[in-house]
Formats: sequence, C-alpha cells, structure tokens
Amino acid sequence: MSAAYATFGLAPAMRAGEVLADGDHRLHRDYVDFVVDGQPLLHRLSDLDAVSPLASDIPPAIFTAQVRALLLQAEAPLPGGRYVLYGCPECADLACGAVTAVIEPAGPAGEDVLWRDFAWQTGAHADPERDGYPGLGPFRFRGAEYRAVLGALLDGAPRPPRSRVLLIDPHTAGLARHAAALRTIGIGADVTHDAHDVPADELRAYGAVAFGPAAGQEQRGAVRGALARAGLDVPCVDALAPLVPVLVAQIEHALDRSPRAQRRLTGLTASGGAADVEVASACRVRLTTHRLDRLRRTRSQEVLDAVLEPGRHRIPLRAGTPRGEAYVVARTSGGVLVTAMTR
Repeated sequence: MSAAYATFGLAPAMRAGEVLADGDHRLHRDYVDFVVDGQPLLHRLSDLDAVSPLASDIPPAIFTAQVRALLLQAEAPLPGGRYVLYGCPECADLACGAVTAVIEPAGPAGEDVLWRDFAWQTGAHADPERDGYPGLGPFRFRGAEYRAVLGALLDGAPRPPRSRVLLIDPHTAGLARHAAALRTIGIGADVTHDAHDVPADELRAYGAVAFGPAAGQEQRGAVRGALARAGLDVPCVDALAPLVPVLVAQIEHALDRSPRAQRRLTGLTASGGAADVEVASACRVRLTTHRLDRLRRTRSQEVLDAVLEPGRHRIPLRAGTPRGEAYVVARTSGGVLVTAMTR
C-alpha cells in the first residue's frame, strides 16, 4: 500500500427525483457525499444510482449514529469491519445492493484512517475478489483532517436540509397538482398567491422559489427583493412548464446544491431536431423529450440512455422538432437539466 495520503471532505449532493408520464416516480434524496482528492467518491463507481448514509431525511439519532460509525466510535455494522458507504436511494435495504468498504485505523499509533477493499454487497458477507472495484483505493486519510470533517457534523454544523420549494401564482388552484407531484417524490412544496409579506425567517426554509404563469413581473420583483433583503441566494424558476415531468425536472435543477465544479452534466440545448449535451466527466446520461399533444396529454419519448465521454455531444431527436410546446430533459444519477426545444 502506498504511504501517500488522500484528502477527505464532504459536499452536499442529491439524487434527483423524477415523475414519469405514466405516474410512476423516483424519490428525491438530499445527502452529504464523500469527496476524496477533490472528487466525489460516487463518481468513481460506474455512475451508480445510490446515496450515502448521511441523508437529510433520516432521523437525527440515526444520522448521528452513522457519523459516529464512520469515526470508528462504534463497531462496524457488517462482518469483516465493513461499513456502508452508498445504498439504495429508494429503501436503503442491503438486499438491493450497497457499496461497502473496510474502515480501520492506520499508522503506527492508529492515528490515521484507511478505507480499503471496496465492494458491491447484497448480503451479510462481501466478496471483494468477485464484486470488488479494481483500482479504487485504498485511501489513507490523515486522522486529524478526517475526524475534523466528520466531527463538524456532530458539533453543530448544519445537516443537509430537506428540499422545499415555494410555488407562487395568483391562481393557486392551478399549482395544486404540481405541488402534489413534488411531495410524492419527497420534495416539500407550499403554494401561495402572494409572498410579498412573507417574513425572512420563513423564506429561509425554501431551497427554491417558482412562479406560476399568472405571476406578474411586479410580483416576481417583489419576491426577489424580499429574498435579497434577507440575504438569501435562492434560485427562482420563472417559466414553469405545463408538463408535470418537466416541471419536476426544473425544480430539481433549481434545488441542486452540489458544487458546480463537481457536476458532471454541465450543458443542454435543443434546436433543429437535435440536442447538444455537455458532460465534464464520463457518466451515464438519459435524454427524454416531453410534449403536449392536441388533447393536452403528456407525450414522452426516451431518445438516449448511454455513457457519454467528457465533451459536447450532438444527439438526434427521433421525432425531430415537434409542433407546439416541447422540452428535452437530460439526467445523470445526481443532476438534471431542462431546455425548451426550438426550431
């Protein structure tokens, strides 16, 4: 094993939820990801759809127990000194599969921390030779840095907040269906006709604000002014799409708190019957078109599900550029971008 040290950090991350045209859905999860040598560890795991055990929606006592376990202040939860680093975002059941690793003290006095023998595990015992991740680790962290980063989560540092959005439109009934869709995937959603007099402390509860089609410029400006006076950098979504799957994707993008330098999906445009997708590092990308037909029904079509290498990719859209309102949504395991299709 190399004596070289890896750096250890944490960063906010999310598993983007999704509402499908057939009514099925995938849960939205906010969590803290592990950052090793400046790169999210999850990005090294074949674009795995998973979350760390440091998620915002678990009870505080369990969150604290997870942190203490990673600090080696409790016995390993799995045989062989193994700890769960990433698990199923829907149920967290080990039977669905999890990424585990041996975490142990290192160095003459055990002052450092070593993560080794990463493996995909679906039962009580792991088989690193069969289900391991060749070339991943081992990672040796300086103990002081490692304990300071994780210990901050126990010393009053804020946990990742649960995502919540404020929907504003004078015709609140029109947003009720959208709010229900967001709540279904785990995003808190409140609807109001006017947020002009909402106190700053209440505005702090929201990770994004979205305006319905009837919200005028004066109202939008008043809300932005209230956010600015409260010192809040809250993304605002101005043009909510009338299609639920697209609206959910717009909100997901606005709620993304991950550092921009660590995002893999970085650009999306669509025109002339093709979409241009930009990725910063190799990752699996799903590209879906959504449109309203003449009966105002949502029509969705998946046009790509593939691993893309870093760079810009031009993807033909199978149906070309349809008439009427249409959108393209690009997704990775941890991010989403939306664009309207133009001719």
